[in-house]
Amino acid sequence: MQLFVNDLTVMDFSYLCPERGMVGESWIVDVELDGDLNEESMIQDFAIVKKQLKSLIDQYVDHKLLIPVEHEFTKVVRDLPDELVRVDFVRPEQKSIHLTCPADAYAFIYANTITMKSVGEYLQDILAIHLPNNVAGINLSLRTEHIQTAFYHYTHGLKKHDGNCQRIAHGHRSKIHIYYNDENQPEAEAHWASRWADIYIGTREDEVKCEQLSQHYPEISDATHIAFCYTASQGDFELAIPRSECEVIELDTTVECLAQYVLTEEQARSGQAKVTVMAFEGVGKGAKISTLS
Repeated sequence: MQLFVNDLTVMDFSYLCPERGMVGESWIVDVELDGDLNEESMIQDFAIVKKQLKSLIDQYVDHKLLIPVEHEFTKVVRDLPDELVRVDFVRPEQKSIHLTCPADAYAFIYANTITMKSVGEYLQDILAIHLPNNVAGINLSLRTEHIQTAFYHYTHGLKKHDGNCQRIAHGHRSKIHIYYNDENQPEAEAHWASRWADIYIGTREDEVKCEQLSQHYPEISDATHIAFCYTASQGDFELAIPRSECEVIELDTTVECLAQYVLTEEQARSGQAKVTVMAFEGVGKGAKISTLS
């Protein structure tokens, strides 16, 4: 017999891709458990399944940067002070990506690429260890939200956040709705989907010169890369990313501030008096702002 839980959780994370660079993602998780009935005539109590499995998924993947350990571009250095881990993703044509962060900021996937298959296998191996005796197996299904309008993949870090959002490289796959005078604007939405395709959105106050980073990255310079560095409650974080794959804003990069930023930019771009922006952060959540000049 099988017990299934659809929409168990949404994993918001980013991963390193040889072609696309740093990619923000949001994957929905469905799960099936194979097993016999226990003394309560259940395979497992739904409340326990949802709480325990979601907690493990959050612990091992959610709000992390997923690293394809077996790819030739990947170099990992673990023996740094303060339990920091350095990751260099040495893409050609001055597109390398470099991070030094606490170990918990990463998920190391032993595969050549980050795919639903490789991440699913990673999670299934972890979850199988924690199953009760009457459960013989687990099957995870990972999928994206079906979006028929414009969307983008973005990565960011929120140093002021008390939880895992402070990690400097985690992300989301997000749609955006824009209205002028209450009328939907597909062209404006497509503009942002193109502008923020596979983007890192950084905060100006976290930007530093490349030479100010704690680690020396010989592949980069201020001409080719933008560097960010901050200290949060989980430790020290630093990132260097190609300029062509980054946008720096004067605000924090919470979804509320991103909605405000898009609104301001859209008013200037369109000249419209009333603009409404619904900026999503992953699946089913986000911020809405509207103004009438």
